[in-house]
Amino acid sequence: MLRTHTCGELGEKEIGRTVKLCGWVGARRDHGNLIFIDVRDGYGATQVVFDPQSGRDIHKLGESLRPEFVVKIEGKVKKRPEGTANAKIATGLIEVAAERVDILNKSATPPFEIIDDTSVTEESRLRYRYLDLRRPCMQRIFRLRHKVCKLARDYFDERNFVEVETPILTKSTPEGARDYLVPSRVNPGMFYALPQSPQLFKQILMASSFDRYFQIAKCFRDEDLRTDRQPEFTQFDIEMSFVTEEDIFESSEGLMKKLFKEAIGVDLKVPFPRIKYADAMSRFGCDKPDLRFALELVEITEIVEECKFKIFRDVVKNKGKVIAVNATGCGGYSRGQIVELIEFVKGYGAKGLANFKSENGALTSQIGKFFTSGELLAIRAASRAADGDMIFIVADKQKVAYDSMAGLRKLLGKQLNLIDEKEFKFLWVTDFPLFKYNEEEKRWESEHHPFTSVHPDDIKLLERGESLDKIRSRSYDLVINGAEIGSGSIRIHESKLQELIFKTIGIGEEEAAMRFGFLLDAFKYGAPPHGGIAFGLDRLMTLFAGCESIRDVIAFPKTQKAFCPMTNAPSIVDERQLNELGIRIKK
Repeated sequence: MLRTHTCGELGEKEIGRTVKLCGWVGARRDHGNLIFIDVRDGYGATQVVFDPQSGRDIHKLGESLRPEFVVKIEGKVKKRPEGTANAKIATGLIEVAAERVDILNKSATPPFEIIDDTSVTEESRLRYRYLDLRRPCMQRIFRLRHKVCKLARDYFDERNFVEVETPILTKSTPEGARDYLVPSRVNPGMFYALPQSPQLFKQILMASSFDRYFQIAKCFRDEDLRTDRQPEFTQFDIEMSFVTEEDIFESSEGLMKKLFKEAIGVDLKVPFPRIKYADAMSRFGCDKPDLRFALELVEITEIVEECKFKIFRDVVKNKGKVIAVNATGCGGYSRGQIVELIEFVKGYGAKGLANFKSENGALTSQIGKFFTSGELLAIRAASRAADGDMIFIVADKQKVAYDSMAGLRKLLGKQLNLIDEKEFKFLWVTDFPLFKYNEEEKRWESEHHPFTSVHPDDIKLLERGESLDKIRSRSYDLVINGAEIGSGSIRIHESKLQELIFKTIGIGEEEAAMRFGFLLDAFKYGAPPHGGIAFGLDRLMTLFAGCESIRDVIAFPKTQKAFCPMTNAPSIVDERQLNELGIRIKK
């Protein structure tokens, strides 16, 4: 090794020893004759002092060092002078008196300073990602990510799970997001797809008698991006045979307890609370509620169905919802603040936002004249409003009402400082709908995927093809602080039920055989009851590291336009490659 120690491990016990350090030149301080330079590597930083009394040549070399030069330093460890210790770093009690310096590589002037507290734009950080990753905070994130992966592997290994890698080049079975397609040169006109998840393969593994499978799996989805999405992402993928939902919950909770305790020192209480999908929607307006604060929604549709306010009355008549939230202590909101909230809910498609101020035991509003005193008292009671509160109400189609009020609830939680950022609130959401109606295509489709099993109490409805919107699935999500971290289900393992699901969502026998034939064939030879779940590693890491975006916890992420500023991918390929694949670009 070129070095005897890393830049983060020297302490008092090494005082008096001659050591060799290798790293990058960081901060530089010139105190007259004495020159101080921090030498940094992935483990930490060590202060190196260049004293002209040690030799003019070595001092001159110290003067020539510039930021991000790669150097090898040889010198003697000594205690820092009284009053100069730095308690903020592990090596803060010592410094190295330079006796020899080798410049291993010079550096151009970096476009930004390699420090944690940098104001550089994300575009620049991604363009020079190799510099961004040198920052100590980024080094800590990816060492933590490594630790989390190791902890997960240890956990699964102790419980007899087998890690199996599934194919990256596979068959296109589009359901949900678009596939990324890869043309096959040796099979002209045919394409592989990059997997959106290992779903079909892990079910086949269950049919192959691997009753406990896991994988740290790469997944790919061609979808519109946002802060918590990337075109390629990583998940802890799990599948188990001969299990019920309770077994999945127990294994998942054990994993989360281990990761949070050993990765970031947070001791979780298990079992996690549970809520049915229908209750989550009615109380919070979404299926991934943040339980760190209250502000629960209240449906007042029945209270206002006969009121004289035409907007509310028409919404009720058209089977919409009228949803209220009591903004505690917001009775003094100005007109400007209320207008901002109105514009906010309009971003979700809502047509407006009514407001009622609670004071002197009653409600007042610009639209108060359209309501009887009994209706106003009922709205106040249902919302549990006290004097000084403000009730906000959206009346619209069910989806718009829920989406806008869920968004408003989150916004108010932040504005009112109701959220403890250091707290972790876990929640299982269960009993999701099995189907959803596609308004654009005028047909029913799977809420999750077509391999999700039906709730046993609703099988008769499925067989009769009745009330498809009321049929529940055996699926479940794990939510942490309002973010979906894991999603899974008990799967279908019987061919007859699988065929019925396909038929219900409009997939005929021929299409099913073409898209999923290999799975259906496997089921013919005795597939066990099975189920599983997948946890988003990138989303978990944002929680562990306290980051706002998953781009901060992925080594080489894409922008929101699915572009890599560092490599300029995706890029144009030359005509020869296209000709080999039989592809012509349509202009």
